[in-house]
Amino acid sequence: MLAFIFPGQGAQTEGFLHRLGTHTAIQTTLDEASAVLNVDVLTLDTQTALESTVAVQMGLLIAGVAIQRALAAEGLAPELSAGLSVGAYAAAVSCGAIDFAAALLMVRKRAELMETAYPRGYGLSAIAGLTEHEIEKLADSQARDAAARVYVGNVNAPRQIVVAGSDAALDAFNERALAAGARKATRLAVSVPSHCELLAAAADALTDYARDVPFRAPSSGYIGNRGGRALYTAHAVRDDLATNMRYTVRWFDALTVMIEMGAKVFVEAPPGQVLTDIVREQYPDMAAIAASTLPFERLAPTIHRRLESAA
Repeated sequence: MLAFIFPGQGAQTEGFLHRLGTHTAIQTTLDEASAVLNVDVLTLDTQTALESTVAVQMGLLIAGVAIQRALAAEGLAPELSAGLSVGAYAAAVSCGAIDFAAALLMVRKRAELMETAYPRGYGLSAIAGLTEHEIEKLADSQARDAAARVYVGNVNAPRQIVVAGSDAALDAFNERALAAGARKATRLAVSVPSHCELLAAAADALTDYARDVPFRAPSSGYIGNRGGRALYTAHAVRDDLATNMRYTVRWFDALTVMIEMGAKVFVEAPPGQVLTDIVREQYPDMAAIAASTLPFERLAPTIHRRLESAA
């Protein structure tokens, strides 16, 4: 079974949209996105543009949908789709729950709400080597000691946790985590405190916006962010997308569920390979391919071979 996984903010690199390739479906997707947004989307991946949460999130959606469509044109439509954070929007397009144009406009609204709520001074840190329970204890301790609360934003793997908060809180927490035995504590290229209660008001506003966005029941498997479970109705997917900015992303649960549902080959949409590395580390018997590491003319044949081997 083929599963597509779509990365979230932090995976972006300068020029990532320019490196997608020349497949007809990719070019069509770029043209469609430019028409919907009334902007040349190839301006969204410059070094300056990537300082904007809005540009980054729209660019990630475009990259995910472009590669999904190109692979589908080569006979590689996924049976399961999941995305981390804003990557969930590409997953929802992939499974047919929302049209690409509607997803673009909703992502733009999402990013604008997040950026307006926290234009500066906030972000995320990745902590490796501590469990969620250990992170929570350290966060509670820091809040008591310094009134500088951080929040668990992503559980990417049992010992790969992302926390959200203010710059000062994150810097202090990184030191605290390393002193407690973490292998790494690194700030991410994200300038908003994603997936915590600091974005509750923004999530409420996006929920109001989403009421008028047309959704359909997924035509293939969609795995949600909040619960890390398969979702089957239009309402459930709408709610997952509209509210995921305020809730912890249960990515490891989502990954585990996909494997339990029969996924054998995982393909990560561009850019980056963070999600691919998680699959390889946590489930080494699974095949995982980062699309950004292969030219497209080699990508599709490689996936076909992996599927044949898995069968």
